[in-house]
Amino acid sequence: MIPTITAFERSPDRGRGLARDMGVRWALEEVGQPYAIRLLSFGEMKKSAHRMLHPFGQIPTYEEGDLTLFESGAIVFHIAERHAGLLPDDANARARAIAWMFAALNTVEPPIVDRGMAILLEHDKSWFEERLAILDDRVRVRLGELSSRLGDADWLDDAFSAGDLMMVTVLRRLNGSGVLEKNPNLSAYVARGEARPAYKRAFDAQLAVFTGQPPTS
Repeated sequence: MIPTITAFERSPDRGRGLARDMGVRWALEEVGQPYAIRLLSFGEMKKSAHRMLHPFGQIPTYEEGDLTLFESGAIVFHIAERHAGLLPDDANARARAIAWMFAALNTVEPPIVDRGMAILLEHDKSWFEERLAILDDRVRVRLGELSSRLGDADWLDDAFSAGDLMMVTVLRRLNGSGVLEKNPNLSAYVARGEARPAYKRAFDAQLAVFTGQPPTS
C-alpha cells in the first residue's frame, strides 16, 4: 500500500526544503518506499476535514490504510520502524539513534526556530537587537555542544540513521545565516546529508511543487 502525505500547495520557504514534509519525504526515499502527495492550501489546512488528520491544522500528515499520523518526527520514526535502513539492528545502537531523533527536535531545534521566528516577526521592534543577541547565544551553545559530540565523525553514531536525518533537517534551518559555519564540522555534516541521493530526490520533489516543474532526477 502506498502511503499518502500532505504538503503545502505553496510553501512559505519557496521550495528550499525547510517545510516539515521534507524529513518525511527524505525518510521515504531512503527506504525506497513510493508515496503519494496531497497538496493543501492554507485554507484547506484549517478545515475540519484536515483537522481530523492533524488536530493543529498543520502539515505533514501520513495516511496508510487505516493508520493516520501527524508530527514529522513521529512519521519518520514510524517509517524507520517499518522499513530497514534508518535504524540499526543492534538494540543499543537503535536506542541511541532514536535518542538523537528526540535530541534534534526537542533540544537543538527549539532555539533555532525561536531565532528564525524573531527575525521574521520581531525585526522591527525596538528591542530586537538585544533579543537577537540572546537567541544567537542560545543557538551558539547548542551548536557548540553538538559540534563537540560529533567531532570528526561522519555521523552521530557510526552509520547514518534516522537520528542523522532529523538532525540534518533541523540544522538546515540555519543555512545562509552564517551561524552554522562557525562550526565547520557541522557544516560538513549537513553537506554529507544533503549529498545523499535520497535527500536529493526528496529536495527536488519538494522544489518541483513550488516551481511547477518536474523533478530533475
